[in-house]
Order: sequence, then structure tokens, then C-alpha cells
Amino acid sequence: MSQDTTQYLKDYTTPDYLISDIGLEFELNETATVVTAISNVTCQRAGAPLKLDGEDLELLSVSINQHALEAGEYRLEDNMLLIEEVPETFELTIVTQINPSENTKLEGLYIAGDAFCTQCEAQGFRRITYYLDRPDVMAIYTTKVIADRDKYPFLLSNGNKIDSGELDGNRHFATWQDPHKKPAYLFALVAGDFDLLTGEYETRSGRKVALEFFVDKGNKEKATYALGALQRSMKWDEERFGLEYDLDIYMVVAVDFFNMGAMENKGLNVFNSKYVLADKESATDKDFHGIESVIGHEYFHNWTGNRITCRDWFQLSLKEGLTVFRDQEFSSDLGSRAVNRIDAVKVIRSHQFSEDASPMAHPIRPEAVMEMNNFYTVTVYNKGAEVIRMIHTLLGEDRFQAGMREYVSQFDGMAVTCDDFVNAMATGSGVDLAQFKRWYQQKGTPIVTSTQSYDARRRQLTLTLEQEFTGNSDNSPLHIPINIELISPTGEILSGKNSPRTLELIDTEQSFTFDDIEQGTTAVLLGDFSAPIKLKDTQTADDLVHILSYSRNDISRWDSAQQLLTKVILENSKQITMSIDDQLLVAVNIVLNDNDSDPALIALALELPADMALFELETPINVDGLLAAKQFVKQQIALHCHDALRLRYERCVEELPLATSTSSALRSLKMVLMSYLCAPATPESVEYMDGEIAQQFADAKEMTESINALTLACQYQLPSFESLSDIFSSRWSENGLVMDKWFMTIGQWPASDAIERVIDAMNQPSFSWQNPNRVRSLIGAFAQGNAKKFHQIDGSGYRYLTQQLIKLNDINPQIAARLVTPLLSWHKFDETRSALMKSELTTLAKLPTLSKDLLEKVTLSLSQ
Repeated sequence: MSQDTTQYLKDYTTPDYLISDIGLEFELNETATVVTAISNVTCQRAGAPLKLDGEDLELLSVSINQHALEAGEYRLEDNMLLIEEVPETFELTIVTQINPSENTKLEGLYIAGDAFCTQCEAQGFRRITYYLDRPDVMAIYTTKVIADRDKYPFLLSNGNKIDSGELDGNRHFATWQDPHKKPAYLFALVAGDFDLLTGEYETRSGRKVALEFFVDKGNKEKATYALGALQRSMKWDEERFGLEYDLDIYMVVAVDFFNMGAMENKGLNVFNSKYVLADKESATDKDFHGIESVIGHEYFHNWTGNRITCRDWFQLSLKEGLTVFRDQEFSSDLGSRAVNRIDAVKVIRSHQFSEDASPMAHPIRPEAVMEMNNFYTVTVYNKGAEVIRMIHTLLGEDRFQAGMREYVSQFDGMAVTCDDFVNAMATGSGVDLAQFKRWYQQKGTPIVTSTQSYDARRRQLTLTLEQEFTGNSDNSPLHIPINIELISPTGEILSGKNSPRTLELIDTEQSFTFDDIEQGTTAVLLGDFSAPIKLKDTQTADDLVHILSYSRNDISRWDSAQQLLTKVILENSKQITMSIDDQLLVAVNIVLNDNDSDPALIALALELPADMALFELETPINVDGLLAAKQFVKQQIALHCHDALRLRYERCVEELPLATSTSSALRSLKMVLMSYLCAPATPESVEYMDGEIAQQFADAKEMTESINALTLACQYQLPSFESLSDIFSSRWSENGLVMDKWFMTIGQWPASDAIERVIDAMNQPSFSWQNPNRVRSLIGAFAQGNAKKFHQIDGSGYRYLTQQLIKLNDINPQIAARLVTPLLSWHKFDETRSALMKSELTTLAKLPTLSKDLLEKVTLSLSQ
């Protein structure tokens, strides 16, 4: 097993050396690329040895001030190049050789298809050359790329192109310079033969910015939507945040082999092709939304991540939490704010709350890290965004923007901390956020308990809120904003949308009194999910139906429906004889008969809670009981509300051909309704829905309708599934992104032969162990999206995943570490499953070549 290399935030020290600028020259070769790096270095701590990070490099030479060092003047140890004696300021020249074709980890410089590509966040630059690979060392980069002219006609790097030309031997070069200081993790290089889609954006100050999208041959038109999304992002950031782009060109390259969704390298964003390429025939509504969101996210990083970056990797949420908040606001301003907010809340309540309750629980600013790649988490990103959103709630838009202006003006061009950000927001807005900083230090999910009392004589309603904060080492209370809406017995809104109120909970226990309140008034707390907490209250099913009927807040109405569904599922999971709750049926009919709301909101209200969200609600997790209860509730709703479901479904079918702006919302509602209509599994329902689904598949003119039909046929094991699956996979066998959807469907096959089907799919020509998208789509879908079969009581699902993790450990440790997540919370399951899961983790722990990525997670999990 690898050695423990844990680093701690408390041990941070400023760098011993700084680099003001670096010149890079790449002579690209698939198996033997030579990199010459010339850096201007200044000593910050007299007498300190120069320690440069490096990994999987062949060192060819080292020179100081053009004097070649002999072997005794430097040494290589523990993935470092050490030089004991150096001048106070000097020019350092390092020549290395690397083999991009063997780099299956997809970190540093590697081959993606037929192109050279880089990924340097978090610590990939050390796989290119020996360097001070830490974010608080920022330099001006000048990069010369040399390659075969025919194979690699496009030579790209950060910044603006300052030179290019022809060389002997059918080679050519291009030189790029980024005028803005940046850390090594933002470096990028791409070389290949692409189709090029061009566009332009004129900034508010009148500058013309060239926009260029580089995609695989034949895919040029599929980048059109992404280009439009980039232009919308640039315009929105100017209008909402006053931030303008700062280079002459903005480039995006789409590659199939990429561990992340995308990367914000300055001026040259490298994207997973999933988040660039789309047309209606091959991409779903969800894909289009994902493209706009991720394009926006990476563009917004130009200021919140690039111009102002992290001092160290413990501060990752400084850029990611803030930028996720910004991309969520972008999507909300351009689309449905309620739908986008609900999507974000669902991620927190399932994935993030689950992470908070796992061995990998950590604050949004972690205190210790062994492998930085493991902390690109929903806690750092999504909970980090919720923390920024709470600041926005406390400050309001105007003061929040004042704080942002203070942040940008104070720290532009610097590597800073989360504290620096919060302090700037406090200074700019004039609001004290000292207590609020505790959110950056606490791990786990806060719990707020709400109780209420009513004084009939005074007509006063008193709410008492109590917070549990066991994640804080000093037991100090958090600063929690809680939005409130009061609804009278007759449905009158006493506070909320028309007269908004936010309660600021700052003490362990705190009471709030409201005057002139009618008896029986319902208090709706946590409107818009104003804080990432678990709320315990005394609301009854009647209260929840009342909220669903009268609340002016779309998120509160959705939440009341979800709470009703959750309550009934949890209650039935503990019963031998299950039953349906009448109030739940009332609520479902209210939703189905809602003719005013966005169809997408109706779809979200009808969706059953995700398995992961249900598992988060009890320990030990009653897997069989919860899944059986969920299926029962769905079947009962389908039986009792059949006519209303069928009527609404037929309306969707009629309205879709005429719809324009609402078509995506109608398709999402249609999918949910069809899922319910499939649920009873009576001979009549199976025959009817199998015909409807097969017809939808045959008539589909866009991918959303096609994959929805295939997914439903799979989930309910309908007779048409085999033929639909064959048609789909045959038609799209050459399109990897579409085949990912097919692989995901196979991974979620719910029958007893699920693992056999997954194994068969792995033998398909389009499956590749080197392609992260393929692996995530198939193995990830099985382990994280097929709870019934993954958690089979015989442990076969756990054994299958472990076998794949052992293989991935050698190919791509990052992907292996992400896929191991379902095993980590072994201690939360029943005795039998816990023992089986722990056994598989123990098998992994014994691997002699276990990567740091897996080592950290496995070790933390087994220590529970």
C-alpha cells in the first residue's frame, strides 16, 4: 500500500521561491515529447533548498543561468527535484521528456483520440516538467508548440498568439503568451486536427473578442449551441456582475477523453465533448441545459478562479463554490429559477447530505488532504455554492454586488483564501460576517428543530428554533438564514413573497414572535432552501397539503409534495402490510390538476424521492423495505389516480406538437406521467404502455423522446425493450456520447441478470476502459443508480464493483476513486450488507499498488 502523504491546512507556509515568468517549448511526439522550461526564479527565504515537483518525468538536463548542473549538484527523490544551493535570483532551465501515449491517468500531457491535450488541475503540471506546482506561485507564461504540420495543424495554448511559422521536416510552430499571471494548474496545450467553429463577441467597452470552438471532424454544427451559450455567458457576466473578458480570443476544445466536465484554463478551455456537442437528434433537453451551465461555469471562472485564484488547495471552494453559485444564477436568470433551484436542492439533499454522513465528510474548506483530486466534491462545489447563496440572502443583491466589487478590486491578480473573500464581502457590504465564517470550518449537516406556540389572547405566534452543531469543535452556533412564509387557515399569505422575511438564527436556541396572527396559521420555514440544513418540525400531512395548496413559493410547494411522499414511503418501509395515505392522494390530485404552474415544476413535484435521498434518512438503512415501499407507493398512486394521470398524459401528447418555449417542460412531465402509468404492471397497463412507448420511440425526432422511451422500457422490463435497445445501439454505435446513454440504461437494468448484462455491454466495441465517460456511464450507473441490484443481499454487486476498481486503479485512479463512493458508507447498512461491503474495501486496502486516490478513501472508510 502507498505511504500516507497527508497534508494539513494548519501547516501552510508561503513558498520559498517565486517564479515571475516561464517560457515553455514543446517538441511534440506521441511517445517522446521534449519539454524545455525556462523560469525566472526569486528566492523568498534565504538558505532554503529549491524543491520542484515532478512525476513520471525523464530529466534530460538542469541549468542555472545557462550553466549545466552536474549530477552531484542536484538530486531526485520522492517525486521532487532538489537543488541545495542557488542564487537569490536566477534563470532556471529544465529539459524533460515524457510519453503522452502511455498517460492513461489523463493528467498532465496525454493523447486524447488523435490530439495532444493537457489537464493540470489540480497537480498535473508536475507531469510535464519539474516546477513549483502550487497555486500561490503565479507567473506569466509564454509557450512555443512545435509539431508535425499535417497531423497537428492547430497548435493552441493560453493567452494570445504572438508568433507562428514553418520549420524544417514538415513541422510548424505557434507561440502563445498569456499576459495575466497564473498558477501552473491553469496551463493548457492542445494540438490536433479539428473542425473549427468561429464566432465573435463585442464587450461592453467595444472590444471584439474572437470565439473559437475546436471539435472532432464532422461535429462543427453540433457546437453551435455551445457558442451561443458562451456569448450569453459573456453578456450576463457583464450585466449582472460588471465583469468583462480580458483577452483577444476565447478558445474551447472538445475532447472525448477527459476526467472532468471541463477546465477553465485561461483563454483555452478544454471540455469533455459531452458539454459542447449537441443537436436535437443526438442530445436531450438535459444535455442542452448541461452545456449552457458548464459553458457558463468555465467562463465565469475567468474572474472567480483565474484572475483571482486559490492560495492553496484547501481553499478550493473559494473558486468553485462561488462559480457554481454564479452558474446557478446564470441558469436561473435565463431559464426557470424555481426549476433550477429545485435541481440544486436535490443534489444537496441526496449526494451532499450523504457525503456529510460518510467517512469522507469534510468542511467546504478541508483541513487535511492526501490526494487533492478526492476533494473535488459536492461539499466543496455544491455546499460551497449554498454558503455563497446564504451570504447573498443575508446581504441582498445590491450589497452582495458591492462585496463582489470589493473582492475583485482588492485581490485581482492574487492567490487568496476563503477568509479573504468573506472579509471583502463584509467590507463591501458593511455587514458583519465574522460568525458566518464558521460555515467554512464545520463538516456535517446542521440540524434545526422548529417548535411553535400560539397565544390566543395576544394573537401571537412564537417560533422557537434550536440548532445542533456537533460538527464544530468549539460548539459555537452558526449564522443561519431561514426564510419564512406564514399562511392563514384560509390561505392568505401573511408573509413571504409579497413581504419577505428572513429569520437570522445566530444562537443555539432563539425565539421569534409574530403579532396579529390568526390561530391555525401554518409556518413554512426554509423557503427557497435558504440554508443547507435538515429541518425538523411538527408539520402534519394536513399542513403539507395546505402549503401545497396556498404557498406562493414554488420551492415550498414542491418540498411539501416531496415531504408527503417521503413520509408515506418511510412509514410503509417498516410495515408488513402497506397502505396508502389519503392526504397523499389529495396532494397528487392537486398537483395533477394544476393548470397554472410550469409543467416542469409539476413533474418535479410528482417525482418520487431518489433512493440515495431515502437512504440518508435512516440508519441502519433498510434497503429492501425502502425500495419495496417506494414501489408500492408508486403503484398505489398509479391505481388511485389513474384517470387524472391518463388525462394529464394525453394533454401532454396533444400539447407537445404545438409547444415552443414549453416543449422541454412538457417532455419532462410526460416522462414522469408515463412512469406512473407503467407502474401497476397489470396485463392491461403493460400492453397499453408498451405500445405507447414503442410508438414514441418510433416517432421520436429528438433524443429526449427516444431515450425516455428506452429508459422506461428498461425500468419496467417491457416486452419491447430488447428490440428498442438493439435499434438504438445499432443506430448510434459510432456516436460515443449517445452510446453513453445506452450504457447508462443497461447499467440500470433492474432484473436478476443485471450484472451479466453489464458485463456483456463491456464487451461492446464502443466501450473503452480509457474513456471516463464510458466507464462512468456503465459501471457508475450500476453502482450509483441501480440500488436494487447493487445492494443485492448476496454481495454480488459489491464484488463486481471491486473487480472493476482494481482494474481502474492502474488505468485511471481518479475515476476509480469516484466510483468507490457507494462502498464507503458500509457502516450505515444492515449487518449482512455492512460485512460484505467492508470485506470488499479490505480487499482494496490490501492491494500493493493502491493509488493515493483510492488509499485515502478506503483508509478513511475502514477507520469508521
